[in-house]
Amino acid sequence: MASLALPDRLNRLPLLTVVAVLALGGFSLLVLYSAAGGSLRPWALNQGVRFAAMFVMMLGISQLDMRIWMRFAYPIYGLCLILLLAVEIIGQVGGGSQRWLNLGVINLQPSELMKIAVVLALARYYHFLPRANVKSWKALVFPATLLALPAALVMLQPDLGTALAILFGGTAIVFLGGASAWLFITGGALAIVAIPLAVKFLLHGYQQKRVLIFLDPEADPLGAGYHITQSKIAIGSGGIGGKGFMSGTQSHLQYLPELHTDFIFATMSEEWGLIGGLFVIACFAIIIARGVGTALTARTIFAQLVAMGMSATLFFYVFVNLAMVMGFAPVVGIPLPLMSYGGSAMLTATLLVGILLSVHGQRDRTRLTEGPGRI
Repeated sequence: MASLALPDRLNRLPLLTVVAVLALGGFSLLVLYSAAGGSLRPWALNQGVRFAAMFVMMLGISQLDMRIWMRFAYPIYGLCLILLLAVEIIGQVGGGSQRWLNLGVINLQPSELMKIAVVLALARYYHFLPRANVKSWKALVFPATLLALPAALVMLQPDLGTALAILFGGTAIVFLGGASAWLFITGGALAIVAIPLAVKFLLHGYQQKRVLIFLDPEADPLGAGYHITQSKIAIGSGGIGGKGFMSGTQSHLQYLPELHTDFIFATMSEEWGLIGGLFVIACFAIIIARGVGTALTARTIFAQLVAMGMSATLFFYVFVNLAMVMGFAPVVGIPLPLMSYGGSAMLTATLLVGILLSVHGQRDRTRLTEGPGRI
């Protein structure tokens, strides 16, 4: 009977979520194959091998007990922080940024993993925090430290997009954990006022240009505004049904920069049109909606916050990437999960979904005995 346990648990996984992940990963291979001019190299073959291995890993993670994630939440955070420090010391430089560690089989981007680590650490903190202390300002010192350390290290790389993703996922946990709403209202108002100062004094020169070009892309269409301009041309020229598989001109004639990574949605939209875009959005909507549904039915504070934090992080990445390639947000270098080429981005996305599936699979099991209980 023990040999039947694993297949039975796998059969209880939410089928729509698993199918949506497979659909996005498979569709990505078609887009990368076309972007390379009808060749499996240099992108589609590597991406396919990665996706197959990480999909199996995702299914394995889905079987882990939530108590394991709770027990190792702080050690995982600490390890990711050490890796971020290692990036500053021995990290590889690429594209003007120092973000990667060469591990031989993969160039690991620790900042990607930190998005998950922050959610786990903060969820554990709020699981054990007495409900009477949640709204105390003293209860915010530890979460603020957990967020500030990785965000500062990631900004040094520099990587504004990932730093914002870490802050977004962590802030979502703090909010859902029960912190006072006035804290977020006041913080939001101060952030809006401080945006001009942040742009001027905290961002690098090229990042400042991206913000200014976002406001007026035509100011430098062949320079800083080139990415947004070519991306909008590719998406707009796709129309309703697209130009057809292997028929994209923006990608094949190499007008579209980063066509296989950050701007893969534009590459896809040119050939598959609005129909392809809606398909991709629908797949992500299924994963995120099921993640939120899992959080609402989870049995512990830790599980609830983990599921909501992972769903919020995935939503942030998808929303910002799509807004970026459509010209509704500055170019901040955020990949599209499960579709953009890259090992670290794929690893993070499959880990994230695997943890969501882990929470889903334990909704009907005995609740954790630690902590104050349900929210």
